[in-house]
Amino acid sequence: MANTHGLGFWTDRSAVHEAAAQGRALQLQQLIEGGAAVNIVAVDSITPLHEACIQGQTQCVRLLLDAGAQVDARNIDGSTPLCDACAAGSLECVKLLLEYGATVNPPLFTFSPLHEACMGGNSNCVQLMIDQGAFMEAHDCHYGTPLHVACARQHYDCAKVLLNAGANVNAANTQSRIPFLFCLEFYENSPLSLQQISRVAVRRTLGTRACEVVPKLGLPKRIVRFLSYIPPPVFEIL
Repeated sequence: MANTHGLGFWTDRSAVHEAAAQGRALQLQQLIEGGAAVNIVAVDSITPLHEACIQGQTQCVRLLLDAGAQVDARNIDGSTPLCDACAAGSLECVKLLLEYGATVNPPLFTFSPLHEACMGGNSNCVQLMIDQGAFMEAHDCHYGTPLHVACARQHYDCAKVLLNAGANVNAANTQSRIPFLFCLEFYENSPLSLQQISRVAVRRTLGTRACEVVPKLGLPKRIVRFLSYIPPPVFEIL
């Protein structure tokens, strides 16, 4: 029986990742039938399902989900496959993920699939997320509400969909009362993993020399890639 649920270790991109990203459905099916783990993660915690969604590979998405891929898996930035599908504007992938129970509304202060749809200017995905109950006033600490994102990116079709659905036209970071203290409280209650803390410590110590020094430390390639990743700011008050 295929090992469809096993989590992989932190590796470079696997053959499953490659097949999923490039839409090679036959090869992906053969890999799955051969026992390949569909939830194996790369160094950035991206799963094959993330890869298939960001490339809009609907057939591969279905194969992975049927084989037990975790529909709400989060990568190192906290994005789920649904976030990636919305960002890519792949409406069919979005619908498929929803059929398999993908979460529409993530935890508080997290960039949501609706935010991603607005960021990518994908108004059809915006409408579908709203129809599925997405919180239009969901507030990400870095960007604000989905309407903030749509306006900042000048995606007026997305803004129009939001406003027609009842989004608060007067929403503002200073007016929405999601203050600095609340953001701190949230991240205090959701601490970084030991892996993340270790990486932050190493990069803080090495500073701007990190990208030059880390590859010379004689560490395994996957550790070098992990330490060299530059994460986005945790939050920013606009």
